[in-house]
Amino acid sequence: MNTRRLVRPVALALLTIACATAQAADAPRWWCPLAASSPSASDDAVLTRALAHLDAQPHPMAHLHTQGLLPRQGIHDASAEAERDWPLALDAAVAWRRSSQPALLRQVTRYLDVWAGTYQPDFNPIDETNLVELFQAYALTRNALPASTRAAMTMLARRIAEGYLARLQRKTGSSYINDINNWQSHRIKLLAMSAAVLGDPALVAAARERLMLQVAANIRPDGSTVDFAQRDALHYVTYDLEPLVQASLALSPYAKTNLLEARSSTGSSIAAALDWLAPYAEGRRTHQEFVHTQEPFDIVRRQAGLKGYAGAWDPHISAALYAYAAVLLPRYRALAARLGAVPIELQACAVSGADR
Repeated sequence: MNTRRLVRPVALALLTIACATAQAADAPRWWCPLAASSPSASDDAVLTRALAHLDAQPHPMAHLHTQGLLPRQGIHDASAEAERDWPLALDAAVAWRRSSQPALLRQVTRYLDVWAGTYQPDFNPIDETNLVELFQAYALTRNALPASTRAAMTMLARRIAEGYLARLQRKTGSSYINDINNWQSHRIKLLAMSAAVLGDPALVAAARERLMLQVAANIRPDGSTVDFAQRDALHYVTYDLEPLVQASLALSPYAKTNLLEARSSTGSSIAAALDWLAPYAEGRRTHQEFVHTQEPFDIVRRQAGLKGYAGAWDPHISAALYAYAAVLLPRYRALAARLGAVPIELQACAVSGADR
C-alpha cells in the first residue's frame, strides 16, 4: 500500500458552500465540488510550495511498481521517486488557478506531456491509484493547455478507463478477496475519475454501476468492511473507503442521488461505513492494528519497522477521507475540521468562476 497522503494542513473553510452539480460535458468541474466564499489563508502556502518546485524536472517511467515491495526492493524506490511527479503537477495546477502565473501552467504542461507520452498502464490498481493526480491536474488546466497535451491526456485517460472497466467486467461475481477488497475499490476510483475527466456518458454510467456492485460486495449492512475482516486494521478500512468516496465525488455531477447514501442491493452504503469508522476517527474508540491480519505481507512490513503496521491506529490517517466525504455529507464537516486537513485538489475550489 502506498501510504502517501494527498493532504495539506489548512483550514476547512473550503468545505462551506456546495456548488451546482450540473456540468457541461466539455468543461467538467468534478475536481471542484465545492466553492469557497473567499480565498483562504492557505493560498500563499500553495503558491509558495509550487513555485519552489518550478524548475523541477519530471522523472517519467513507462512502468511503476511498489505494491508488495519493501523500500530498496526491486524498482520500489525508483517508482516512488517517479511518482512524486504527480503531486508536483497537481500543486502547480492548483497554484495556477490561484495566481494565473504562466510559468505554473508551463510546469503542468511539461509534466502532463512527458507522463502521457511515456507511461504504459499495467492495470495494477495499487501501483496506479495516485495516477488520478495527473487527471486532476489536467482537469484544472485543460482549457488552457495546448491541443497536443489535451489529446495525449485524453488518450491516457481513455486507456485507463476502458482498461479498468474491462477488468472489472471480467471479475463480475468473483469472490476472490482482491476482487472485493480495497484493490477493487481502487480499480473503481481509477475508472470513475478517468471517465469523469473524459465526460463520457457510457463510461460514467458503467463506473456508477460498478461502484454500487462494490458497495454491495465490500460493505456489510452494519457498515463494517471486507478489509477490516481480512486485515484487522482501520488503516485498510480507510484505504478502502477513500477511493470509494473519491469515485462518488467524481461521479456526483452525473448522479441524481447522493452516491454516498445510495443503498446497494444488500442494503449497505458508503455512508454507513463512514459512520462505522467515525467513533475511531473521533477518538472515542481505539484499535490495535493488524493483530489478527490474514495478510502475510502485513507481518513482513511490521517486522521491517514500517510505520503504522503495529500499535494503536492514528485517527489522522482518515483526515482526507472525511474531508472528501464532507463535500457530499455536511454532517462530517465537524469531524473533518477536527482532523485538520484538506486534499490538495479541493484547495482549487476557492477560485471563483468557470474554467479558465
